[in-house]
Amino acid sequence: MLCLALLTAAAAVSARVLDSVPAVPQGWSEASAALPTDKLALKIALKQQHAAALEQAVLAVSSPGSPSYGKHLTREELRSYVAPTEQSVADVTAWLAKYGIAPTVDNDWITISTDVKTANAMLDADFSWYEYEKGGGLKLRTLSYSVPDEVAQHIDLIQPTTRFGQLGSKRSTVFDIVIVDEDDDVAALKQDAAASPAAAAASCTTTVTPQCLKDQYNIGYTPETEGNLIAFASYLEEYARYADLEQFTTQVLPEAAGQNFSVTTINGGLNDQDSSDDSGEANLDLQYVLAVSQPIPILEYSTGGRGPLIPTLNNKFPSTNEPYLEFLTYVLGQDDADLPQTLTTSYGEEEQSVPEEYALKVCNLFMQLGARGVSVLFSSGDSGPGGSCKSNVDNTTTTFLPTFPAGCPWVTAVGATTGSAPERGVSFSSGGFSIYHAQPEWQADAVPAYLSSIGGTYEGLFNATGRGIPDVAAQGQSFVVYDKGRRALLSGTSASSPAFAGVVALLNAARRSQGSPPLGFLNPWLYNNSAALLDITAGYSSGCQNAGGGLPTSGARWNSTAGWDPVTGLGTPLFDKLLAAAAPGVANE
Repeated sequence: MLCLALLTAAAAVSARVLDSVPAVPQGWSEASAALPTDKLALKIALKQQHAAALEQAVLAVSSPGSPSYGKHLTREELRSYVAPTEQSVADVTAWLAKYGIAPTVDNDWITISTDVKTANAMLDADFSWYEYEKGGGLKLRTLSYSVPDEVAQHIDLIQPTTRFGQLGSKRSTVFDIVIVDEDDDVAALKQDAAASPAAAAASCTTTVTPQCLKDQYNIGYTPETEGNLIAFASYLEEYARYADLEQFTTQVLPEAAGQNFSVTTINGGLNDQDSSDDSGEANLDLQYVLAVSQPIPILEYSTGGRGPLIPTLNNKFPSTNEPYLEFLTYVLGQDDADLPQTLTTSYGEEEQSVPEEYALKVCNLFMQLGARGVSVLFSSGDSGPGGSCKSNVDNTTTTFLPTFPAGCPWVTAVGATTGSAPERGVSFSSGGFSIYHAQPEWQADAVPAYLSSIGGTYEGLFNATGRGIPDVAAQGQSFVVYDKGRRALLSGTSASSPAFAGVVALLNAARRSQGSPPLGFLNPWLYNNSAALLDITAGYSSGCQNAGGGLPTSGARWNSTAGWDPVTGLGTPLFDKLLAAAAPGVANE
């Protein structure tokens, strides 16, 4: 009786709605009421007391010409910036204690375990079990949640609560995979590896190999291994394979024979070398990080679990959002000496499919990595201006669909090109303008020129004041990859991001050889050194092919133009010029 009285009294306190959805999302239905004893775990993000100051600090350490340039924050310095006030922690933990909850507090994050009866009372919620019409398992969710006024000011979000997800799959940005006959082409690949630089670069017009990539971008620098590390992130039960890497180096990268990679597992992630699940994405990341940056050591972060999502028409499959929160909080918790200098991820989804509060929190965590000196790169996606080009507000309104996390201004988004002399934007390369993030100051001299050049074209279909996507580009079509013992040709910005990340890893290694800090958050430096990138002025990206219903944007396209554009960003690497800008005096050899 006493417990019931406490719950009833607490629920009577004036509350503020933190999030709600107007109805059960399309495709979902309530399967059953939740039992009062059903268990759930929730993460509470507390407001950071120095959030604005942190953003300014990151800009200062990342902007060439700043007195603080390169003076990245230590883990403890960063924790001081993001720490909540003592009052926030005290008020929120006291509120939880009223419900008999003993929380785990880690700076600005609180993790709790409770049951449905308590969660409903505490959050003025109505948790039930929901299922998606296509299957994929039951989810314990509520259509709204509230917290008392006295703690609302301390909380950014509580999740998973109203995050149904699953319809809008967070997916690898591999656009196409073609399995080819090994016997037909091994000799040709080995011939390409031994070709002259000009001939090897020209071969990128048909297939992309390590040698053609290096010659296309004039990469001659060989770094030291000591103190250098590049990492890639794997999700959704994808695992890079040692045997495939060995076959790749034997056939097309003999100079890297014997180099391997290490694996760190997070949140139940695995290193399953015998899995029947897809491995093409992870193998692509590994093999082309190695192709460009060898002999720099390579680390794979294998993260289990799946994160929250909002349904969209373009993605209709069971939960395939990977858990950025779990991954990022783990990496940020590492000692300074254990962090990679470069991190690439080849996954993305429609920005509209991600709850705004979640997207903003994840973006803040990417900013924190930049503050620690990590260069974070993401593929921009593979649907041009958008896939379905329908808003998930009503599933009928026409709109372009930028991608997440590429839309976060604190990551470097990588689009795709194809061909050689001229290199051109490829049709699937995603780009556009974020719906959640404003145009950052480092794009102020680049993006408006493009907007002026297109005039009123597609007016109202995109956020003209949003962060422009992508920032840069690299080859992205027909990469030779070994997967499950087979030779395949993979295409997508999934190929472009590890290729460009390999370039960045070399630059960071060159800086280290001079005793300089890593580049860290790249974008201010890139926009300040745009002359060190090849401006791509040919090609275009297309999308909205599935718009249907006579929508006026069916077949919409962005063009590659002089200067920044939403197909190839600032352009592709001119490695000798990037090296001269990043590490003056280091020879490209």
